[in-house]
Amino acid sequence: MKDNELKFDRSCHVLYSKPCKRLMQEKIALHYPPERREAVWERVQRQYADFLSDWRTDLGGKKNFHNGPGGNYDCVALMAYYVVCKEVTSLAEIEEMEGNLFLPSFRKLSKFVNCNRPLFKKLMYRAFLNAKKQCDKWGDFKMDVAPFSADKPIYYEFTECPTAEFAKAHGLLEVMPALCNPDFEGMELIHARLVRKTTCANGCRCDYTICGDQDPYLKEHPEYRDEAGYRRNR
Repeated sequence: MKDNELKFDRSCHVLYSKPCKRLMQEKIALHYPPERREAVWERVQRQYADFLSDWRTDLGGKKNFHNGPGGNYDCVALMAYYVVCKEVTSLAEIEEMEGNLFLPSFRKLSKFVNCNRPLFKKLMYRAFLNAKKQCDKWGDFKMDVAPFSADKPIYYEFTECPTAEFAKAHGLLEVMPALCNPDFEGMELIHARLVRKTTCANGCRCDYTICGDQDPYLKEHPEYRDEAGYRRNR
């Protein structure tokens, strides 16, 4: 089925990104024989459109940067892939796919960004303030950013997340660790570390404490992977 044949409200929703489509089709080709691939892909497409049929319509469409590669709609697409291909896929594969969508910009930054340096810490903080403005504009995430302190880690939090809301509504919370964990790798690529104890999917907030990867603060909050598969800190 061609993407333009999918029936969903394009005045408020967007199609999965081209990189996401490519990844899903590559995995289908990996797991299924040639004679089944087209049918499986169409099932994923239809599941995606079905998911959008009862999802919130106020996420900003193409204008909202949260709806780009690895964002809100790609996460829904990966959950559609997971539902259709559950017999052959895994949460590790979903995490790999989300990482490949979410991390390219961090990989580019890794060539010159080092968040142990005060300049980059300030620039990162300004980026989070801008992200909050976008969240306030679109109303998709509820985000709060703590005041900047040169002597302390950066802190911000989400108290509402569209992807977590979607997963709860569709009984897919098991997939959320795979969609949340790439945040850790993103920070690692720019010589920072994320300290997180809860997310909107397994608690009342998604907390982001961010410091340079040489900060002594990290010794007080060792990382572990919990039973659900979340990367977390103590």
